[in-house]
Amino acid sequence: MRWPKSLICAVLAGGLTPVASTAEEIGDAIAGKAVFTQCKGCHEVGEGAENKSGPHLNGIFGRSAAGLEGFKYSKSLVRAGNSGLEWHADTLSAYIENPRAFASGTRMSFRGLKDPEDRANVIAYLRGFSDNPRDIPEADPTAKATDHSVDPNILAIQGDPEYGAYLSSECTTCHQIEGGDEGIPSIVYWPYEDFVVAMHAYKKKQRPHPVMQMVAGRLSNDEIAALAAFFNKPN
Repeated sequence: MRWPKSLICAVLAGGLTPVASTAEEIGDAIAGKAVFTQCKGCHEVGEGAENKSGPHLNGIFGRSAAGLEGFKYSKSLVRAGNSGLEWHADTLSAYIENPRAFASGTRMSFRGLKDPEDRANVIAYLRGFSDNPRDIPEADPTAKATDHSVDPNILAIQGDPEYGAYLSSECTTCHQIEGGDEGIPSIVYWPYEDFVVAMHAYKKKQRPHPVMQMVAGRLSNDEIAALAAFFNKPN
């Protein structure tokens, strides 16, 4: 049974008086506290939270990617923030599902939470540490987390690397085939599945970047698989 959001926030805040709320639930914050133990090695949250190898997560909702002053972020998250990425329930869910597929070059080594319920719960937990947690559901009308996983049938497609090499010319006008990542992230030797997940996230506009959204939107499932096969082990 899920608790009402207003009561969850009261518990997390240390005894605030519950208020009525009709906003859409995003998860179980109590369960999310348990899920967050997987994150505690790198992130702190709550009173007195400080940056560790990862930034503290107080006030994460509505914050621009790489937007916490005083923390040195990876270039990929800085680029994402400069492109307009903000952390809301939907973008947080997409990121923590597969961090490296969402932001290539991120220093976050965590492999991700594949269970959509776990993601919804930990996001509900983090919401309690925002400046105005009871206002967030109204400010975040799309707050209910969704499963951004790619259909297993799509992941099972065996891409043709030769066809991928033929298609790659549009990619290599920006991404260096030698693997350099000055200014633009390298996509050479990307794990096959991560490449496919990232391209489908662009295609569904779950991952922010207007040019990549346009490029991915023109590609079929087979073409994405072919590019993934080529860039995984380029000749």
